Amino acid sequence: MPYYRVVGEVPRKRHTQFRRPDGGLYAEELMGEEGFSSDSSLLYHRYLPTAIVKAEAVTPATGTRLEPNLPLSPRHFRTQDLSSAGDLVSGRILLAGNGDVRLSYATSDRPSELYRNSMGDECVYVQRGRARFESTYGVIEAGEGDYVVIPTGTIHRWVPQGTANVLAIEASGHIRPPKRYLSQYGQFLEHAPYCERDLRAPSEPLVVEGEEVPVLVRTRGGLTRLVYRNHPFDVVGWDGCLYPFAFNIEDFEPIVKKTHAPPPVHQTFEGPGFVVCSFCPRPLDYHPEAVPIPYNHHNVDSDEFMFYVGGDYSARAGSGIDVGSVSLHPAGFTHGPQPGAVEAVIDAVSRGVTTTSEVAVMVDTFRPLDLGQGALSCEDPGYAWTWAR
Repeated sequence: MPYYRVVGEVPRKRHTQFRRPDGGLYAEELMGEEGFSSDSSLLYHRYLPTAIVKAEAVTPATGTRLEPNLPLSPRHFRTQDLSSAGDLVSGRILLAGNGDVRLSYATSDRPSELYRNSMGDECVYVQRGRARFESTYGVIEAGEGDYVVIPTGTIHRWVPQGTANVLAIEASGHIRPPKRYLSQYGQFLEHAPYCERDLRAPSEPLVVEGEEVPVLVRTRGGLTRLVYRNHPFDVVGWDGCLYPFAFNIEDFEPIVKKTHAPPPVHQTFEGPGFVVCSFCPRPLDYHPEAVPIPYNHHNVDSDEFMFYVGGDYSARAGSGIDVGSVSLHPAGFTHGPQPGAVEAVIDAVSRGVTTTSEVAVMVDTFRPLDLGQGALSCEDPGYAWTWAR
């Protein structure tokens, strides 16, 4: 994270005696990236965060198998046709993935168990509903349009308020704001499309009592359920630059040009081998002869995974794309507006339309995406041929 925070009680100096009211010492836990060479936070626990009493291997509740995108073609998946069994962690339905990132969809109205992803950071986008994100750092109240970025190794759980639908982006490393938005010291620059004021992080500790508490842990070897002697939500304070945070897509400030701007202007986060972009309502391109719609393009080095979450997709009229759809346009395929879409938008501009209304989350990967069984189960088989109609 780009800036330092203090939450709850911490001693004046790091690694000095910090005592509980009964005279015993609070237990330190340093959560740090890249060994001791990058961002970190120091958490103070009432009990030892190392004390476990049991460990058992766990078989995944949902399928994890991926298949190559063969025959190579653009794809359309209808997540609105999926029914998730489980919570917002165990009920994730794998849509696509590669060695850098896994993209899953989940819908649930039940709390998850405590969970720790030790493979990489997660970015969970809340498409619909509300959910309380509880963690060792505290609480974030997440709602529609929120990205919640969760650092590797953070013990947390999701508690929906009603039914919540989410897209889970699970990285093999760290998810951060793009470097070009930050100063050499980590502050958001003036040209960045969002800033520190737009980010929400836990503001007070969440202290929960409990003994022999299970935590589901994901590693590269698979899933393990560890049983901790005491509840891990026993942190009385923490400080540092590493913590979960939320950012709402409505706070993204689109960059506008006279003619159509390419997707990098929508970039919101970057991860190892992929980027996350936010497509938000914005003024249409304002050159008097602009074609205010994406041009046909062939990204030879990336696959484009687009999750349509709101608004009107005029460029995709006639394709079957709707709210809840996912399109996958792979490297090796040229894609662009549907037939007739360019003329329709130019006509709309001539009648006084000046803004777009579409909202979408895009993940561009720089290695090919393979397909999960969840995506194949809700695929629209006619999508690839819609440009030829």
